[in-house]
Amino acid sequence: MREIVHRHLGKVVAGAAIAVAGTAVMIGITLPGTAGADTTGGTDSGGQSTQQSAQGQNGAAAVQPGVVEEAPAEGDRGKGNDPLTDDEIARVEKLAVNRQLIDRSENVRGARGPQRIDVQLAEPDADEVDDASAPRRADVTVYDYQDDTLVTRTVNLDTGKVERTATQRGVQPPLSLAEQTEAAKLLIADPLGAGLKADYKDATGKELTSPEQLQLSSMVYRAAPGGSASVEKCGEHRCTRLFPKVKNGSWIDTRAFVIDLSARKVIRLG
Repeated sequence: MREIVHRHLGKVVAGAAIAVAGTAVMIGITLPGTAGADTTGGTDSGGQSTQQSAQGQNGAAAVQPGVVEEAPAEGDRGKGNDPLTDDEIARVEKLAVNRQLIDRSENVRGARGPQRIDVQLAEPDADEVDDASAPRRADVTVYDYQDDTLVTRTVNLDTGKVERTATQRGVQPPLSLAEQTEAAKLLIADPLGAGLKADYKDATGKELTSPEQLQLSSMVYRAAPGGSASVEKCGEHRCTRLFPKVKNGSWIDTRAFVIDLSARKVIRLG
C-alpha cells in the first residue's frame, strides 16, 4: 500500500487519512434521476406482432386512428406535508419539463433537454400555512448546460399547472448522480486521469475503463478570488472535484483535479 501511495499522482488514500474529507463530501450526493422507457414494438395477446395485427386480412395495412397525448396519470398521491410519492415525482417532472424547455436546453452529456437535479415538496404559500386544504406543490429543479442556468419550476399537484418559474445564474447545488458519472467519465478519458487509472490497476489488477467501476462522491468547486485563471469560471460554470473509491476497497486521491462540466475539460490545480 505504501508503494501505491507514493507511485502515482492519483494516490490511493485509505482509512483515517481521508475520514474528514470523506464525511464532508457525502453531503454532495443527491438521488439519481429517473430513466425513461423506450418501446419499439411488441406482441399482442396471441403472440402476433403488433405490426402484423395492424394489417387487414387482405394484407393491406389498416388505417390507425390519430393518438392524442394524454396528461400524465395522477397515480398514488400523498396528503398535506407527506413526502412526494414516486408517482407524484414522475408526474411533476413531466409537467415541469415541457417541450419548449427541452428544445432550448442541454444536459450534462450535451444532449437536448435539461439536466435533472432534484424534486422536492414545495413550502406552502404564506397564507396557506394553516390551511389543511391547501394544494400540494412540488419544486422541480433542473440545470441547463447550454447557458449555465439553474431553473426551478413550481408545479401545483392539484391543477397540474406550473405556477412559478425561477431562473438563477451562479447557483450550484450538489451534483446529481448522472453529473458525477459524467465527471468521472471525462477524468478517465483525459490524459490527466492516468494516475487514477494506474492506482486503480494497482489496487485491483484490472484496467479502469468506466465510471461504473468506481464508487463516487463529489463536491461542487468554486473559484477562489484571485485564484488560478484556469478555474476562474468555476462557479459560473458547473465544476466539481471527485472523490472516487474502489468498490469495496480504497479511496483514490484525485483532489488535485477539477472537472469543468460546462466546458467538458479536466484542470489540474496548482
